[in-house]
Amino acid sequence: MAPALPAAAQGDAAARGAALAAERNCGACHGERGISAMPGIPSLAGQQAEFIALQLVLFREGLRDVPAMQAPADGLTDQQVEDLGAYVATLPHAPPPDRAPRDASALEAGAALAGQLRCGVCHLPALTGQNQVPHIAGQREDYLAETLIAYRDSKRHGSDTQMNGVVQGLSDAQIAQIAHYVAQR
Repeated sequence: MAPALPAAAQGDAAARGAALAAERNCGACHGERGISAMPGIPSLAGQQAEFIALQLVLFREGLRDVPAMQAPADGLTDQQVEDLGAYVATLPHAPPPDRAPRDASALEAGAALAGQLRCGVCHLPALTGQNQVPHIAGQREDYLAETLIAYRDSKRHGSDTQMNGVVQGLSDAQIAQIAHYVAQR
């Protein structure tokens, strides 16, 4: 992991990232303060700078195929990628405005599955992520379910294939339970 920047440098990077996010209109899909109100679009607020930077590089280099992200990531310099990550990391995390009401049985089943799958090892016990592992607690439930299904069906790969192996063999119902549990955290 790179050494932490002094607070002033972090602030400068975040300020440059905020300007770039406004210029590239990131808020149109991900929400003005990084909290997505659009189905299937992840909230970014509170993500680790390293995670955001990695995803932007994957988009920019064509290694992660999300057509809607190709144009926004096109031509980003490494410094701009890091600045956007710094900015997103400063945004306070909050659940999406249209979060589904809690379903006690889905929550309980999802918690049990998350424990069995050891989600808290990489994503940390509070599911807040670390370094290049995303903050998933409170994320959009629909996005979580779509992502887990894509990993299970080998239509998406992370920077490694660990997630593909973790969710291999899960049913759609089990994925829905995990997504509900994680979204409600």
